[in-house]
Amino acid sequence: MIEIDGSQGEGGGQILRSSLALAAVTKQPIRLVNIRAGRRKPGLMRQHLTSLRAVGEVCDAAIQGDSIGSQAVTFEPGESRGGQFDFKVGTAGSAVLVAQTVLPALMLADHPSAVTFEGGTHNPAAPPLDFLRDSFLPQLAKMGVDSELAIDAYGFYPAGGGKFHLQIAPCCTLRGLTLTECDQKASPQVTAIVSAIPKSVGQRECDTIRRKTNWDPDCFAVKEVDDPRGPGNVVMIQWASPTVTETFTGFGKVGVKAEHIARGVLRQTRAHIARSVPVGEHLADQLMLPMGLAASQGRSSAFRCGPLSMHSKTHLDVLKIFLDIKVDVQQDDESDSVTVCFQPPE
Repeated sequence: MIEIDGSQGEGGGQILRSSLALAAVTKQPIRLVNIRAGRRKPGLMRQHLTSLRAVGEVCDAAIQGDSIGSQAVTFEPGESRGGQFDFKVGTAGSAVLVAQTVLPALMLADHPSAVTFEGGTHNPAAPPLDFLRDSFLPQLAKMGVDSELAIDAYGFYPAGGGKFHLQIAPCCTLRGLTLTECDQKASPQVTAIVSAIPKSVGQRECDTIRRKTNWDPDCFAVKEVDDPRGPGNVVMIQWASPTVTETFTGFGKVGVKAEHIARGVLRQTRAHIARSVPVGEHLADQLMLPMGLAASQGRSSAFRCGPLSMHSKTHLDVLKIFLDIKVDVQQDDESDSVTVCFQPPE
């Protein structure tokens, strides 16, 4: 049994999610200790507990320690299976992170799956659902995993209440993927979403970005949520090229002006563009697991991004525990970029 110390690296939920996903696809039993030891409230929160039980249901795992606040879990996976599933976080905790945790097992399962997720779709502590749909899943499609995502309801923090559906057609063998060249033919799309707050908030966010960029007016859209579950606001800039769509996000906060949120998102976007790399921080983190799995099946992959986050560094450490692969991280100090290569063992 593999024992993993959850206090290493970023000391949060990333180690838990990555370990569970990899245990399920490699069928290796694990014991996780010191779960989320680096957080103010250590142990399993509702979103993490949902992820644990969801992966356990997909691969028919035997689980010990699955309770709120638990800092130690034993997870013994069986065979992963496709089918129909319904996973509810029960709070505004990110259902997107739950989806990302079960996705590896489902994309390599024996049959297609139709999954409903309920919880937070737009939570400041996680990438939004739009990132999953527009940035990550299209890259998985290039690796052979066909999927379709549809949203029923938006769930903002703290009310939650979001709901979306994910259909997955699994593949036995993943293709390699290379994202190292920066395509200059990129175009922006700015979307402000408002839920149970005035539409003018989203309009001010769009106006602020437009004044500072002179982007075409057709690039901007304000969306009011139908049947809102609670108040919320997010403004996103999606920087789309023929190869990659990157998603940059700012969440509205009580007492913080819409213009301030908009300027923050624009700074993120400009920093990414200035680096001349195809892959951003969050996408880099999410690509590591499928690229690692492809390498374990004999197919090389690589991507180029900015400096690796602590999340990503922790993710790489966990991958090396489970997979017999070669990972090469090449730093280019002149361009402030990193190239990460995943290769089969020599």
